Amino acid sequence: MTSKLQVTVPKALATAYKIRPGDDLVWVAAGDAIRVVPAHTVKPAGESVAVRLRLFDRATERQQARQGRRGQKPSKDRGWQRESLYDRGRAR
Repeated sequence: MTSKLQVTVPKALATAYKIRPGDDLVWVAAGDAIRVVPAHTVKPAGESVAVRLRLFDRATERQQARQGRRGQKPSKDRGWQRESLYDRGRAR
């Protein structure tokens, strides 16, 4: 991080993700971390709820597979349901 708040992307990552000088990057808050995503890979908002739920289910399956490889037992009770993610903050 420079004094002008500029960040340098390592060459290996820039090459792997096809980031070139002048490209836009999207900074996404992800809990205690920050994800930096090339703007050309970000999907536009406005996908249907069915599509977003399908993507959520795939991500959940990947997470459970990773936990299984690490010997962790996946939790069945998260304390919330995926459908509730798309109703928060909306007028009822």
